[in-house]
Amino acid sequence: MKKPARKRCLVVDDSRVIRKVARQTLEKFDFQIEEAENGEQAFDACRKTMPDVVLLDWNMPVMDGMSFLKKLRKEPGGAEPIVVFCTARCEVEDIQEALTEGADEYLMKPFDGDLLQDKLRQAGAIH
Repeated sequence: MKKPARKRCLVVDDSRVIRKVARQTLEKFDFQIEEAENGEQAFDACRKTMPDVVLLDWNMPVMDGMSFLKKLRKEPGGAEPIVVFCTARCEVEDIQEALTEGADEYLMKPFDGDLLQDKLRQAGAIH
């Protein structure tokens, strides 16, 4: 029986520390990880190969997370990835906007591996 292909996760955050924490958690679930420092890098990566999951920061230079999300969802195949916003923005209006624009889950910083795991499970990215 052929082993299923590893799921791909794109971690988009301008913080190297956040990307490292996310990577450590995601690798436990056998994700293949790609990283981007801003929305523009992330969009370029998605145009090459659409990931299964995107872990997305909101506040970043060059292109912020919300701009990336809106652009992603208009791309061919861009409705497919599970998108989990991972941000310090905690206002109810921000959460509502993210979910309205196509995010599947919302995780507030700071977070740990257990919280990330719970959000990925709730979004259907892991079982």
